[in-house]
Amino acid sequence: MDTVSRSKRSENMRKIRSEGMRPEMKVRKLVHALGYRYRLHRKDLPGKPDLVFPKRRSVIFVHGCFWHQHGDPNCVDSRRPKSNTQYWDAKLARNVERDKNHIESLRQKGWRVLVIWECETADQSALKEKVVGFLENRTDASPSG
Repeated sequence: MDTVSRSKRSENMRKIRSEGMRPEMKVRKLVHALGYRYRLHRKDLPGKPDLVFPKRRSVIFVHGCFWHQHGDPNCVDSRRPKSNTQYWDAKLARNVERDKNHIESLRQKGWRVLVIWECETADQSALKEKVVGFLENRTDASPSG
């Protein structure tokens, strides 16, 4: 059973944005400071990747641990709600499946894909290492978790 009213829950959900959230902004700021230039949310690519590096044929998705269900058992942000579980299980499963389809489609089109999880943005030095490794090594990075 949900702990807030239906109208309050609806209001809360309307406030959730898909672009420009704090984890994405951390990644964008870091990537820009490293000297890489990118495009944002290209609508012609599957999943509208958060950062697109056209010359490198590379994209970065910055996934929220809850909404995209980070599989790392140490990630506390990916816990599922205890109320209204039927709704949330179905919704979050659709998100995960859609993510897999977008990543696979991008790879089939020759794009390299990196997924950065929200919880990974807390450690800037590790994040920097991951981003530089991906963009400089020019090898595909599988989504972790």
